[in-house]
Amino acid sequence: MAEEQPFDLLAVAQAFVHKGYQASVFAAAEEAVHYLQSQIQGVSVGFGDSATLQKLALYEALSANNQVIDPQHPKTGQDFFTVAKQCLLTQVFITSVNAASVTGELVNLDGTGNRVAGSLFGHEKVYFVLGRNKLTGSLDQAVWRTRNVAAPQNAKRLGLKTPCAVTGKCSDCNSPDRICNGLMIYLRCMQDIKMEVVLIDQDLGY
Repeated sequence: MAEEQPFDLLAVAQAFVHKGYQASVFAAAEEAVHYLQSQIQGVSVGFGDSATLQKLALYEALSANNQVIDPQHPKTGQDFFTVAKQCLLTQVFITSVNAASVTGELVNLDGTGNRVAGSLFGHEKVYFVLGRNKLTGSLDQAVWRTRNVAAPQNAKRLGLKTPCAVTGKCSDCNSPDRICNGLMIYLRCMQDIKMEVVLIDQDLGY
């Protein structure tokens, strides 16, 4: 698939607004972190598995004024599934996506379901934080990127024994380590919940 050209993030933000989301655009990661610190105060915050959030050091940035729960953070002191369940009950949920289209759709692939589950229901607000590298020209391209770019890189990062971690592309495997069990396409903002897409003009995550 051809390499994507740079997109106008302000125009992309408007596409998400048209789909019912709030949307914000930042030139640098630091600006996005400061914005999230200003918006999220005195609440419980759950994280969905995300290399982007780790890169932003968002756990540390938000912990001063909030109760932050991250199943990936070494300070949790509990097993992944115990902490991931706690994230489903927080007031705010923050995650990233594997891909997004410039027409206003988001795509996530999940192995255990905790990230997708947390992003859909039960919170006062959900934030999707993503870098420009996640953007694609269409929904079809976003699904392709999710399976053939994000998933292989994440499998390799996690040290999983999947074909894609070796070949760099999806083979729809049957591996016990497979992380591609549920594909979620967010066509529009969900009803009765606030959702915000935070776009950052930097390459972040996979």
